[in-house]
Amino acid sequence: MGYWFLCGKTKVFGFSCGLRRGFNYQQCFSLVNVKLKWVKDKALDSVIAGERELRASCNLVSILASAPNCCLPIYRLSRHRGQLGLPHVLKLSTFFRRYPTIFHESHVFDSGGTRVPCFELTSEALNLYHEELCVIRECVTDFLDRLCKLLMLTKDRTLPLQTIDQLKWDLGLPYDYNDNLIPHYADLFSLVRLPDDRFGLKLLAWDDTLAVSQLEKNAVIQSEQDSKNNCLAFPIGFTRGFGLRRKSMEWLKEWQKLPYTSPYADASHLDPRTDVSEKRIVGVFHELLHLTIKKKTERQNVSNLRKPLSLPQKFTKVFERHPGIFYISKMGDTQTIVLRDAYDCQRLIQTHPLVEIRERYASMMRKGFLDRSRGLYKKTTNIGYENSSKIIHGHKAGGNGLDSEVQSDYDLFSEYDSDDSIHCPY
Repeated sequence: MGYWFLCGKTKVFGFSCGLRRGFNYQQCFSLVNVKLKWVKDKALDSVIAGERELRASCNLVSILASAPNCCLPIYRLSRHRGQLGLPHVLKLSTFFRRYPTIFHESHVFDSGGTRVPCFELTSEALNLYHEELCVIRECVTDFLDRLCKLLMLTKDRTLPLQTIDQLKWDLGLPYDYNDNLIPHYADLFSLVRLPDDRFGLKLLAWDDTLAVSQLEKNAVIQSEQDSKNNCLAFPIGFTRGFGLRRKSMEWLKEWQKLPYTSPYADASHLDPRTDVSEKRIVGVFHELLHLTIKKKTERQNVSNLRKPLSLPQKFTKVFERHPGIFYISKMGDTQTIVLRDAYDCQRLIQTHPLVEIRERYASMMRKGFLDRSRGLYKKTTNIGYENSSKIIHGHKAGGNGLDSEVQSDYDLFSEYDSDDSIHCPY
């Protein structure tokens, strides 16, 4: 996929003309009503495939790893169901049984003599989890910078914890970041009570060294080659077969020439009805996506950022108006916004160490799913485990009526149905 810059007749953009340049610009461009069509991009769709299952598995690995003996009964695990993002029709025990290379099933008897499924991590998954912890420790400064920059994008340097929770997977933050990361940096962050009685995270001090967007960093490199242009243009790339009408091409060229307002600068003076304001909104999400480790996030994760980021109504329309900058993947039952210039086809140009760990989890999941579908797991599941009077090891993969997941007030268990016919999401 080729990327180019629309800024007059040149193909490079120059150095930033400063934060205040966009402030002083005479806003003579009204918001042009241009609609660009959506074209499916199979390469970027492949980046999204299996992401929901991978995220759920990694979250469950973190939950099990923090439990005694890395093992929990299904009713305890079901309490985390709402944080996993799995379809409601999918039983949690069925999800565990799909990936025997990561989760091993055993059983305990309850007081009534009913076998209760328990799940623990396999040795391979536990080893990979320890590697993940090492990567997190090595990259802790990077994750803190990402979190600080996210808060600096907001007008009060504050976001509800619920909003950060929605973005923590994309930012690379640990599953339990609020308990095991934030408290160690009381000089940076503070938990505050918001007007709506929710808890929020506030950045205590502004850091000028972090208040530089990725586009501005790239401009410094470009300026060494050409410093004639004084306004930044976004890298543009379209899906093969995407055709721009002449009117749209001319509008886009003029739009790229408009001043760039840093997403970290106060933009309260900008008229939201102008293209200048729209370019600032595009810059905000261009920077926000660059803060994520895979340069993407679900659209619903940003839908509640309007007030914190000082955005106008219907601000997410910029994703449809600028398909050369953002790609909207419609894989699954949600929409995911992907930053085009971060990818060369489906290859992430700058790979974060944590992304490599997650890819290894995904590889384990694929292998376990395929082995189970071939019947290999059924033949080897009892090898290496001993029975005891309390815990019954082994896995009845076919579902013979003995394994149960009883439903109660806690949504604990229900009758187990075999999921052999379900296809691997990867």
